[in-house]
Amino acid sequence: MGGRLTLSQPRNGFRAGLDSVLLGAAVPVGTAKLLDLGAGTGAAGLVALALGRAETALLAERDPQALALAEENVAGNGFAGRAGIVAVDVTAGAAARRAAGLIDNGHDVVIANPPFFAAGRGTLAPQAGRADARHMEVGSLDLWLRCAAACATAGGRVIVIYPAEGLAELLASLHRRFGALDVLPLAPRPGAAATRILVRAIKGSRAPLILRATRVLHGEEGNAFAPEFEAIFRGQACLDW
Repeated sequence: MGGRLTLSQPRNGFRAGLDSVLLGAAVPVGTAKLLDLGAGTGAAGLVALALGRAETALLAERDPQALALAEENVAGNGFAGRAGIVAVDVTAGAAARRAAGLIDNGHDVVIANPPFFAAGRGTLAPQAGRADARHMEVGSLDLWLRCAAACATAGGRVIVIYPAEGLAELLASLHRRFGALDVLPLAPRPGAAATRILVRAIKGSRAPLILRATRVLHGEEGNAFAPEFEAIFRGQACLDW
């Protein structure tokens, strides 16, 4: 983000990338209470704070190493008064969630970048933290979104970034609990199939689904980003849905 954030991350484990920045940049302006589920080292939530999209953020994560680094990142970037950290397994159920300090109906916006390979698919990373960030048991995505729905206020939003191949499962889980589903596909280059999707939805809404035109991250050649995404990744703009 052009130096607006400095993050400590695992040397060999999972590290935040473009998905985390896009997720943080997608938070609507004026968000009073933001919850980042599976926050890792805090990248997405801290992006939202750095861009002025959220007033406060709660970073929820189960991995002890990631939690320690998230705490360091919050303090190191000057957000100690605006960001909190909670140790919790998002899939553990309502009792464990509440015991850890996640309040029902307590957050205006909930963001998440859930693990995207079902167990047994993809290549399992050798580091446990990276494996946890990429793989989960079958049915766990629904548990993530159940947690998001419980934590969001009435009329609150959930925003998720996910691989395009998981769109059907993601929409099925969201549709049970949210309305006004708004899908933004992202493709690497012009003419290519979408590889990532951003989805936002509103708790309690009955508005119909919207499927947006696909946005392209790169040009025809080279690795340069399209201007709108270059501005986001440099910390100069937010995501214009």
